[in-house]
Amino acid sequence: MRRFVLLVMAALLLVAAVPGVALAQDTPVVQGAETLADVALAVDTMWVVLAAMLVLFMQAGFAMLEVGFSRMKNVGSVVAKILAMMGIGIVVFWAVGFAFTFGEGNSIIGTQGFFLSGDEATYAGLAWTAVPISAKFLFQVAFALVSLAIVWGTMLERTKFAVYCIFAVVFAGLIYPIVGHWIWGGGWLSEFGMQDFAGSTVVHLSGAMAALAGTLLLGPRIGKYDDSGNPQTIPGHNMPLAVLGVIILWVGWFGFNPGSTMAAVGQSFADIALTTNLAAGAGVLGAMLMSYLVKRNIDVGMAGNGAIAALVAITAACAFVAPWASIVIGFVAGIIMYTVLLLVDKIGVDDPLGAIAAHGMGGIWGTLSCGIFATPELVEATGFGQPGLLYGGGLAQLGVQALGIIACGGFVFIASYAVFALLKATIGLRVKPEHELDGLDISEHGVYGYSEQLVATDYQNGNGGGTQAAKVRTAQETAS
Repeated sequence: MRRFVLLVMAALLLVAAVPGVALAQDTPVVQGAETLADVALAVDTMWVVLAAMLVLFMQAGFAMLEVGFSRMKNVGSVVAKILAMMGIGIVVFWAVGFAFTFGEGNSIIGTQGFFLSGDEATYAGLAWTAVPISAKFLFQVAFALVSLAIVWGTMLERTKFAVYCIFAVVFAGLIYPIVGHWIWGGGWLSEFGMQDFAGSTVVHLSGAMAALAGTLLLGPRIGKYDDSGNPQTIPGHNMPLAVLGVIILWVGWFGFNPGSTMAAVGQSFADIALTTNLAAGAGVLGAMLMSYLVKRNIDVGMAGNGAIAALVAITAACAFVAPWASIVIGFVAGIIMYTVLLLVDKIGVDDPLGAIAAHGMGGIWGTLSCGIFATPELVEATGFGQPGLLYGGGLAQLGVQALGIIACGGFVFIASYAVFALLKATIGLRVKPEHELDGLDISEHGVYGYSEQLVATDYQNGNGGGTQAAKVRTAQETAS
C-alpha cells in the first residue's frame, strides 16, 4: 500500500510538472531578458528612493545643528524655519525648479517640463538614468532643499521669518536651478566637462554664496563684536544636539554621494560610500589638529564642522578619486575650514554655524580637487571630464573646475545680493533690536522652544512665573 501511495504521488507530481516544462520550452528567451531588466529597474528605483529619503532626512541634521549652535531663546524659530523651507522648496521645485534644472532648453536654462509635465525625454539632463521621473524628482528636490538650508546657517537669530519664505521661492525656483542646469542639466559647463559628481559647487557653494550675500547685508548679531570691533564668542546652548546634527548629516551623505549614481545595478556606489566616509573621518582629524595647534584644546564644534567641510569637499570628487586621495581631500578640508572660519570672524562677518567656511570653502576645495586627484580609470568609467594633474592630465581639468567655481559662485552671489537688497529696502531683513534681544521664538512665532526655561527664569527674577507667562499669552493671542 505504501508503494502504491508513493507511485500515485510521483505520478501526480509528474503530471503537474509537464505543463510547466512545456511552457518553459515554448517561452521565448527574450521574455526572460525583459524580466531581468524589470527587476534591475526596480532595484535601481528602490535605491534612488532610499537615497532620496536619506538626503531628505539631512534636514533633521540641519535642524539639530542649528538648534545646538543657537541660543535657547531662538530654537523655536529655527525648527519653524526648517519646516517652512521644506514646504516651500518642495512645491516650488516641483512647479518650476526641476524644469529649469533638467528640462530641455538651452545652455543657460531648461525651458520645458514645468509642473513635472511631459515624458522622460522632456528632462534630457537626466536621460542617462532609467529610473522613473518621479524617483528622479524625489532625489533632486532633496538636493535643492539641502542647498536652501545652507543659506540660513549664517543668518540665524536675527532674520525676519518673511525673508526666509520669500527668498526660498526665488532660490529654489530660479537661482539654484540655473547653476544646476549649467553643470548637471546639459548646460555650458557640462559641455566643458566640469566634474561635480554630487554637488560641491551646485549644492554647497551655491548655498554658501547666497548665505554670504545675505549676511553682509544683514550685519552681525547684537553683542557679537565689542566697541573696538573684536569678535566675542556667543556660544550655542546645546553641543550634544549640534553633534547629533553632524552625525545625522554624515549618515545622510551616504544617500547624497552614493545615491548620485541614480542606479544600483552595475554601479560602484559602495566605492563612493567608502571615499565619502574616509574623507569625513579625515576632516574631523584635520580640524582637531588645527584646534589643538591654535587653542591647545579640542573644540568639539570645530571638529563637527571639520566633518561637514570634508563631506562637502568629497562630494564633487567622490566618484573620481582613489581612497587615499579622499583622505587627503578631507584632511585638508578640515584645516581650510578652521582657518577660514577664524578669518571670517575677524573681518566682521557673523556666521554662527560656520557655513561659509564649511560649505563655501569646502565646496571650492572639493571642486578643485577633482582637477588634481581624478584618476584616468574612474574618469573613463564615469565619462566626465579628464584626469587630474597628478595623473598626467595637465592643467586642463583644473582650469575647467576653477572656471565653474568663479562662474557659479559669482552668479549666485550677485543674484542673491540683489534679492536680499530688494527685501532690505522693502520689508527689511532684520527683526527689531528688542525682538532680537528677547529672542525670535516669541516675536516671530508666539511660543518659546523651551517653555520650562521661561518659567524657571521668571521665578529666578521674582516674578512667580506670571510676567513672562502673560507676555507669552499676549503674543499667542496676537498671533491667533
